[in-house]
Amino acid sequence: MTGDIEIRQMQAGDIQEMLSALVHSGFKKTGPLFDRYLREQTAGKRVVLMAFADGKFAGYLTVIWESDYPPFRESEIPEVNDFNVLPEARRKGIGTRLMDEAERVVSERSVYSGIGFGMGADYGPAQRLYVLRGYVPDGNGLMNHSKPVTYGEQITVSHEMAIYLTKKLR
Repeated sequence: MTGDIEIRQMQAGDIQEMLSALVHSGFKKTGPLFDRYLREQTAGKRVVLMAFADGKFAGYLTVIWESDYPPFRESEIPEVNDFNVLPEARRKGIGTRLMDEAERVVSERSVYSGIGFGMGADYGPAQRLYVLRGYVPDGNGLMNHSKPVTYGEQITVSHEMAIYLTKKLR
């Protein structure tokens, strides 16, 4: 996967190829998830951008127009969400191209783009990418299930623990 990179919106016929590649690479994704994403895209609630390298599925991300994260929702900041690049396709510009297109799409409707990342080491590459792209923490601190974590609180590290960032696009 080093040649042509194509970025486009998800179509119904893409789901099986996406799911197969993701599950083969160890991602815990399901058909019903992508069916929901497609319904939400059709309804105008979400955009699902897919990357293909040399004609093969390489990754995807989604843009949610009305975020579940309260500070983004209240400020009408769209959220880049569920961003995944296959391990064998990483460090080849695919994530960058997906983010370029996501920011272009978001900029048509908003001055700001929002994104969150988890605290585990598996989020390390994403953490670096977002900071290098100019995203800065929104100032609300560490969140768990979209609620602030308070001093002294005991929590379990999970995919629901995140720091959220924003970027001014224009």
